[in-house]
Amino acid sequence: MSTILSQLKPLKIGDLTAKLPIIQGGMGVGISLSSLAGAVAGAGGIGIISTAQIGFREPDFAEHPQEANLRAIGSELQKARAIAKDGIVGFNIMVATKNYAEYVKTAVKAGADLIISGAGLPVSLPEYVKGTATKIAPIVSSVKAATVICRMWDRKYQTAPDLVVVEGPLAGHLGFDREKLTELEVDTPHAAETFHQAEYDEEVRGIIALVKKYAQKYGKSIPVVTAGGIYDHADVMHQMELGADGVQVATRFVTTEECDAPMAYKQAYLDAKEEDIVIVKSPVGMPGRAIKNAFLKELEKGRQAVTHCYQCLEHCDPAKIPYCITQALVNAARGDEDHALIFCGGNAWRAEKIETVEDVMRALCEG
Repeated sequence: MSTILSQLKPLKIGDLTAKLPIIQGGMGVGISLSSLAGAVAGAGGIGIISTAQIGFREPDFAEHPQEANLRAIGSELQKARAIAKDGIVGFNIMVATKNYAEYVKTAVKAGADLIISGAGLPVSLPEYVKGTATKIAPIVSSVKAATVICRMWDRKYQTAPDLVVVEGPLAGHLGFDREKLTELEVDTPHAAETFHQAEYDEEVRGIIALVKKYAQKYGKSIPVVTAGGIYDHADVMHQMELGADGVQVATRFVTTEECDAPMAYKQAYLDAKEEDIVIVKSPVGMPGRAIKNAFLKELEKGRQAVTHCYQCLEHCDPAKIPYCITQALVNAARGDEDHALIFCGGNAWRAEKIETVEDVMRALCEG
């Protein structure tokens, strides 16, 4: 455990206790793997490994992507645990993942402490962890989504989430369609200021109130953790004042020594200006945020032919999508930034230097 001093309460998820209420957000492909997750867990937070094309470094990845990914789940968790010692390590698994159930079951079998799941509503998640110690947390962006998932789990599985993660409009991957984003936008050209803070704060309070009802029904504590645009101590304290039990932070950890991303990826964050952060459309699903670069400028000219399918997403037609998201993200993870999609949160432009994970944890907890 580090020497970080914090007046913030520990984050308790059932029988798991993180000394610091900081969850490191999952970032695929290859951005949050064992090095970053292990370091955050070792510093007293919760480290999260992304399973999105987690096996991209495996020699058979191109030919057998799913087998490579499932194999890498176990090896990355093992490496993270060696770094984290007794820290809490989990996985972020997207519902949109092709053969989603297999990824969850593999993570559970490997011994994951926690599974955080978004990019769709994880309606069947309790089924895949039944009888195990693995905790489960849906990602929601609205009271409506939280209501749907809590009601469904209550009715179908007679259970409630162990944790709820609320992702706001400044997150890298957005749980909002463009219409909703437009409703939340303010009159500014900058991506980092694209929503009415007070309006979304009310949404967060509504989700917290809803979750409390299910916590009471099941006689357990269900912490609510907020995410999206949380970059410094003031941001953390604002979320705590809303009633959140903790925060999930992703972007701030990219520019750390321990982050699994290559230096070229980190440098893109360091070089980014506020106006360089743009909303992009994913080939499938909801929009996201990325740093404008040569790849995005080339996309403006038209579709890029998909030459190989990596079997990453359930609802994807290679003949129709504008580009292959796996190839673009693997390029990013390998340092080929001119041909890469560089996802980021709304505050990526604030990155000024390479820090250590402990530096970031201290800044978030102490100011």
